[in-house]
Amino acid sequence: MMSTQVFVLAILALAVGMPVTLAMIGEIAKRHIKFKERRLELMADKTAEKAAQYAAQVERLEQRMRVLERIATDKGVTLADQIEGLRDEPKLAAPVNEELN
Repeated sequence: MMSTQVFVLAILALAVGMPVTLAMIGEIAKRHIKFKERRLELMADKTAEKAAQYAAQVERLEQRMRVLERIATDKGVTLADQIEGLRDEPKLAAPVNEELN
């Protein structure tokens, strides 16, 4: 009779303990998944912020390059004309510095 009571108690403990254990494991798994999701969200936010910073930097560099291209092309003709104008001017006699002798 004693062994039947122990057997019944063991079955009862398993019947109550198993769902409780499974519920605890399920809760731990849910918390772990939420933690992973939050970490991924933070990583995505950081990645998006860095991408925006890189895009802004690329835009600034492109603007600077457009300015440099404009300077090189617009002023290039004027600069070439000025150089040619200097070639056409008669050369002035260089002053002689007698103190060097």
